[in-house]
Amino acid sequence: MFPTLIALILAQAPAAPDVPPDTTRFQACAALARSAPERAIETASAWRVDGGGLHARQCLGLAYVALGRWAPAATVYEQAAREAETAQDPRRADFWVQSGNAWLAAEEAPRAVQAFDAALATDQLTDELRGEVHLDRARALVAMNNVAGARADIDRALQLVAADPFAWYLSAALARRESNLARAQTDIARARELAPQDPDIMLLAGTIAGLAGNGAEAERLYRMVVAAAAQSEAGRAAQGALATITEGPAPAPAQAPPVPPTPKAPRA
Repeated sequence: MFPTLIALILAQAPAAPDVPPDTTRFQACAALARSAPERAIETASAWRVDGGGLHARQCLGLAYVALGRWAPAATVYEQAAREAETAQDPRRADFWVQSGNAWLAAEEAPRAVQAFDAALATDQLTDELRGEVHLDRARALVAMNNVAGARADIDRALQLVAADPFAWYLSAALARRESNLARAQTDIARARELAPQDPDIMLLAGTIAGLAGNGAEAERLYRMVVAAAAQSEAGRAAQGALATITEGPAPAPAQAPPVPPTPKAPRA
């Protein structure tokens, strides 16, 4: 259900440029970032020196993302955001969000929070995107062990993107971390209503059922995860849980679903 950061950021590429000649050049560079990211780095770097501006920086960021080079990608997007702010370019919010997600993937949570704060401070975000940024900021705060701050962000996100199953999944995972089993049960049930076949959601639902003492339901859900996605991370975690089930409440998987600090990977 939850797409990777690479897919999310690369999918945005064609929409960014505004000037027709730059549009053509950017689209060619973005395509190269998908097929040959090392060459795209060379192309975008030369273009930036040649006055490519935001378009060149964005292509360079795409290339770094495609290679999983998160810190350089985050730095490039941060530079693009600052340049866009100076130019009053409406893309500045998107660049801040992309920078934040890349910092999060680079396990630099404090810098991710700074970028998300900068995005939230703009007036360029729709309510939906603002809600998603609050979710991303919550993930960064969890990585910093700031559970109270993460709860405030998730609760705000739930007001803005109540139809997003990932928001309820994150809320349930955080409630589990807060030892609030009642809320974890309520929120994972809502996530399942919105995405009943998602393996990650089923896995967390099984874990929460086990914690609540419903071993039979936990085992049923784990088996559903294995049947649906045996080779996924969720599937392997469910297999591990099933292998250790004995009489009594079902155990949580060895790698139970957390509030993910790294991609999902994060949104662009």
